[in-house]
Amino acid sequence: MRELNKLKQELLIMKTNNIKPNYAELARIHNCDYRTVKKYDNGYEGKPTTRNKESRLDKYKDEIKNKLELPGSTIKGTYEYFKNKDDNIGNYSNFYKYSKDFKRNKQNNKFHPRYETEFGKQLQFDWKEDIKMFNKHGEIFEFNIFSSTLGASRLHVFIYSKFKTRNDVQRCLVKTFKYIGGLPEETLTDNMSSIVDTKKKEFYKEFISFSKDIGFVPKKCKPRHAYTKGKDESCNRFMSWLIPYNGEFETEEELIKIIEEINLKVNKQTNETIGVPPIMLFQKEKEYLKPLPNDKILNSYLYDTVSVKVSNESLFYYKGSKYSVPIKFINHTVSLREEDNKLYVYYNKDLITIHNLSSNYINYKEEHYSEGIKNILRNKEQEEIDLIARKNLDLINKLSEV
Repeated sequence: MRELNKLKQELLIMKTNNIKPNYAELARIHNCDYRTVKKYDNGYEGKPTTRNKESRLDKYKDEIKNKLELPGSTIKGTYEYFKNKDDNIGNYSNFYKYSKDFKRNKQNNKFHPRYETEFGKQLQFDWKEDIKMFNKHGEIFEFNIFSSTLGASRLHVFIYSKFKTRNDVQRCLVKTFKYIGGLPEETLTDNMSSIVDTKKKEFYKEFISFSKDIGFVPKKCKPRHAYTKGKDESCNRFMSWLIPYNGEFETEEELIKIIEEINLKVNKQTNETIGVPPIMLFQKEKEYLKPLPNDKILNSYLYDTVSVKVSNESLFYYKGSKYSVPIKFINHTVSLREEDNKLYVYYNKDLITIHNLSSNYINYKEEHYSEGIKNILRNKEQEEIDLIARKNLDLINKLSEV
């Protein structure tokens, strides 16, 4: 076999350099028949070493390749996507063997020391930032994932968030505490700019006040020692399971549902370090968690306010529809709160307008649109401006309802 490999290499070199091979001489050197040399020179590859057996994954071959070519994708994440799509694709071991040549991963030989904590001691948290995904219609969704991990059980919690302000961090932490049903003694994170003064290297007083209200001690990773937060960093790898869902969902609600399903799968899967699923060890850790404060305190931080930027049309986007604000807020960020089928819009905590939630794509208030027209047509009388505004709004509303 070794001689034949050498023969094939020599033939390839000769062909590359346009040298005509001497079959008899090559047969003598490699101890074979000259016809064998001729056969290999004419393209013969030898007998296959493995049987060309059809795989149940062959029908997904191109799709598997495409998913694995997406930046940040992993074989495990891709397997979970196809397992969710077709329960008959087989186990992960076979899927890995089938697809490993489609994905070449670089090995990381850097040493990471083992870091353990006591039950109920610590919750690590971080952001998976600036994720971009597109739905079935090509619409881009930009968001962040607030990911947290209990130190002992490795129970993970993933929370979808459009923004990552201090209010978002606090809201996501409260949601996490309610999800796990208790409080750890401390939390651990890095120099997150929304809650840490990066010049003074200390938490902002607002976040300190929040932590005292809730009942935990906030701590930061040691400088240049981010590996101490490695348990939550490792859970971020699971977010690569999201990547295969690019182009496979329609709405924001559907995307959030996918994240919740991944969260559940992650916690049910055996963790290689602890040897059991996190959800199983969590049954022990939750006994060590401190009780939650009363609902009044929790709910004061739990308002699902959303921050959005106003476009130069004096519109902002929320749940598939656009709504208007006065033109002075163009290019500013406003906060939204949904309650009783109404949308309350705030700027610096001041209520600036209220909209009824609508299925129409564009929702202008007449006074907002009229103000915008007046700003353009400065020489027109108010009566004429109002007429133009109503006429345009009627047309916009008709198109928006289609």
